This record gives sequence, C-alpha cells and structure tokens, in this order.
Amino acid sequence: MNRVRNGEVGKRNEKKKSARGGFLGRGERMKLFREWPKRKTGGFTLIELMVVIVILGILAGLVLPRFMGRTEEAKRTKARLQIENLEAALKLYKLDNGGYPTTEQGLESLVQKPSTGSIPKNWREGGYLEKAKVPEDPWGRPYVYLSPGIKNKDFDLKSLGADGEEGGEGENADIER
Repeated sequence: MNRVRNGEVGKRNEKKKSARGGFLGRGERMKLFREWPKRKTGGFTLIELMVVIVILGILAGLVLPRFMGRTEEAKRTKARLQIENLEAALKLYKLDNGGYPTTEQGLESLVQKPSTGSIPKNWREGGYLEKAKVPEDPWGRPYVYLSPGIKNKDFDLKSLGADGEEGGEGENADIER
C-alpha cells in the first residue's frame, strides 16, 4: 500500500537498459556473454615457478641452520627429564619399601618385583613407572644406576651422554642427577 503512494511500484521488476537506451533482449545478452574476455586456464609460467623456488630456498637457508644444532640439546634435555622422572619413581619405591633398590636389582625393580637381594614386602602392584618399562636414554643406552651412590648418599643415576663413555665434555658430557 505504501509503495503505491510513494511511486515505487514496478521498481523491483525493472529491466536493465542497453547502452543504446533500450532494453537488452535475450540475443543481445548472449552475444555479450560470448564476447566476454576469456581467462587463460594454463598453468604457471616458468618465471613464476623460479621465483617461488628461490623464495623457498632463501627461507630454508635462514631457518634450517637454527634447528640443525638443537637436536643434541633436545636429547640432553630429554635425558634430564627422564632422570627426574626416574628419581621420583625411586623415591616412591623407598616410601613403600623403606629403601632404594640395590645396584644388583637396578632400575628394573621399578617395573618388576625384585627377585634377588632384599625382596620388598610392600612393592606396588603395577610398578612405579607409568609405561611399565624402564626408558633408555635418548641415545638408546640404559641409564647407569648405583645404590648406594658414590657422589650422592642414596643413589647415583646418570646417562653417559652422546659418546656412551664415562666423562666427556660438551655434547659427550655425562648427564647426572
């Protein structure tokens, strides 16, 4: 009703006019559609590919050197964290059984009830490690466990580092508790 008063009736269905002033018929619209500039559907040019390869090469040259030296540092950090987890498990073992496992019983006593030496009476069913397996150090070797310890009163726990030998410096240094 209001549209009739405002003179808006028919605006919705108004047709587009051509450049000549008249309305475009179906044939004229089809002709415009066919003449529309078509886009090339080919691939990338050689220059575009070369620019992308150069950019990727520059990025790799800047980023890779930063990560290359970090693998050894990451292994040392992982070893420290595993030693801390083993220490916590050994402390739980002591709380339950009154003492730490002997060197002979080793870290395996954290996942299996010892059958040699002093056999614990309150050994926790399921063990003291979550994965029920004593982890190896990041270089694939077992941790060295001594109880009673030489450097520490209760026990010594360490990884021999990257070289797998006692002592060493830098990347080859032992990681100790």
